[in-house]
Amino acid sequence: MVDYHAANQSYQYGPSSGGNGAGGGGSMGDYMAQEDDWDRDLLLDPAWEKQQRKAETAANRICKVLAVNQENEHLMEDYERLASDLLEWIRRTIPWLEDRVPQKTIQEMQQKLEDFRDYRRVHKPPKVQEKCQLEINFNTLQTKLRLSNRPAFMPSEGRMVSDINNGWQHLEQAEKGYEEWLLNEIRRLERLDHLAEKFRQKASIHEAWTDGKEAMLKHRDYETATLSDIKALIRKHEAFESDLAAHQDRVEQIAAIAQELNELDYYDSHNVNTRCQKICDQWDALGSLTQSRREALEKTEKQLETIDQLHLEYAKRAAPFNNWMESAMEDLQDMFIVHTIEEIEGLISAHDQFKSTLPDADREREAILAIHKEAHRIAESNHIKLSGSNPYTTVTPQIINSKWEKVQQLVPKRDHALLEEQSKQQSNEHLRRQFASQANIVGPWIQTKMEEIGRISIEMNGTLEDQLNHLKRYERSIVDYKPNLDLLEQQHQLIQEALIFDNKHTNYTMEHIRVGWEQLLTTIARTINEVENQILTRDAKGISQEQMQEFRASFNHFDKDHGGALGPEEFKACLISLGYDVENDRQGDAEFNRIMSVVDPNHSGLVTFQAFIDFMSRETTDTDTADQVIASFKVLAGDKNFITAEELRRELPPDQAEYCIARMAPYQGPDAVPGALDYKSFSTALYGESDL
Repeated sequence: MVDYHAANQSYQYGPSSGGNGAGGGGSMGDYMAQEDDWDRDLLLDPAWEKQQRKAETAANRICKVLAVNQENEHLMEDYERLASDLLEWIRRTIPWLEDRVPQKTIQEMQQKLEDFRDYRRVHKPPKVQEKCQLEINFNTLQTKLRLSNRPAFMPSEGRMVSDINNGWQHLEQAEKGYEEWLLNEIRRLERLDHLAEKFRQKASIHEAWTDGKEAMLKHRDYETATLSDIKALIRKHEAFESDLAAHQDRVEQIAAIAQELNELDYYDSHNVNTRCQKICDQWDALGSLTQSRREALEKTEKQLETIDQLHLEYAKRAAPFNNWMESAMEDLQDMFIVHTIEEIEGLISAHDQFKSTLPDADREREAILAIHKEAHRIAESNHIKLSGSNPYTTVTPQIINSKWEKVQQLVPKRDHALLEEQSKQQSNEHLRRQFASQANIVGPWIQTKMEEIGRISIEMNGTLEDQLNHLKRYERSIVDYKPNLDLLEQQHQLIQEALIFDNKHTNYTMEHIRVGWEQLLTTIARTINEVENQILTRDAKGISQEQMQEFRASFNHFDKDHGGALGPEEFKACLISLGYDVENDRQGDAEFNRIMSVVDPNHSGLVTFQAFIDFMSRETTDTDTADQVIASFKVLAGDKNFITAEELRRELPPDQAEYCIARMAPYQGPDAVPGALDYKSFSTALYGESDL
């Protein structure tokens, strides 16, 4: 507002500054009396009063325009800063999520998984809120620009909302791939550790068995032995060959496990290969030495006499029984990895079946020991001097009894381990059911809320304020539901810590729930923002509630799929129903294309309700234009084609006067004076018709 008294003062001193007239040499009293006469003359002058009202109106208009422009510039700067920060965070985070360098141990990979969980729980949620707020700020800014007849705001290159959405999609894709990769790597390392331990167990058992075998096969004891000793050595060698053949399967298993470890890229493959190669080389040497010894013994076989059949029978039955006990001990100590109740129950069933064979095995053990006792009885009755050990085998009754006792000790340990695992799997199953029960409630709830928000956004129940209050109550109810999601996160955390990888009781994963929740929060916030913008448009344009409802009814009638936007054909039909001449002819198409360029400047092929009411409000209400602002400046400039800084400071508030002075270009016309400013180019720039 122009201060009337201040304006009056500026005009008071106008005459005195024009020079010293005849009264210039008069007294101060005469001068003051003359000034009072001038004041009364000015106040009574109708032309001067009209000029003052005209200047005041012009200044008010300029202040209003400049205030809107300054506010919009602040919003643009805030958007650019927030968008840059969010895109920078996305740019830093994506390379971390795309890092697929595997670790050597499960502990290191689990630490990576824990870091990923911290990212999901701590770092990402604030960024989701920032992204949502950025979209809201952008929509609000565009609405204000449209309402003030300003051109749409175009962010800097790379900072569009679509750029942020693209970056966010890239982030979520990398995030999903990263989690899948972590879980696969953990599974792979579990498999590798299991195979490596199995390899070490089998290799240790085999190496223990082969210990001393090469020395035994190289021993040339048959050269000095008696005939009966030679016969015994032949039988012993036959038993050894039987034992050797029985161990062939274990050597093949060792080689197969080593090959699998190589194929799975086990980090300690070098040592595994070295040990496996040593076992295979030793096995080949044992085969060659065994063949050489047989050939040497067969040369003297004709000189052999009878052999103690009982010792031979003992050796032949003791060796496979000994191998069975070794295999049983190996199986009883074998590690197992299961993930379901069915798998552990299968192991328990197999273990129960093994235990059912123990009575038969015990009878076989008693039979083998009876053979040994019978041999000693015959030797004693026939005064046969025995060396104290069976010449055909190293498997003594003491070894059989010792290993049998070991088997008897391992069975209950295996029982305990299987029962512990069964309890663990039952606990895991409880966690699965617990998570599924909650997820099967939260998932449909989120979907239902999304559908209800969609219905609210297209219905016309009550005023816009009623709709806004309804949506905000809806938003509070959604926020109040957050503890249910937190509970689900806690249950999911327990499932992750238990390394549970699947859940047959629900089709919902935590990722589905998180994405649905984020979409729900974004949708309700966006819908509230749309209603707020509609209120802002209604109030700024003076649209009545009845008109707003009429606009909504027309829009909804042609929005056949209730998607909240009209396609080009739907929009054309809506315009025709409202009386616009956009029929399918050259003139109608040109008019329709003009309207589409207004309501869909980005050429997305869709017309939102907000764009629709903006268009309808422009068609029915008046707004400021560049020509009106130019006319206002011309009033302040006294009908000149330029304005001076002094005139701006006199007629406008200080901050807006300085805003104009800083942005107005120098006037270049033929009637320019020093310090003249071009208010015409400045006014057109305010409305996007030229550059500031």
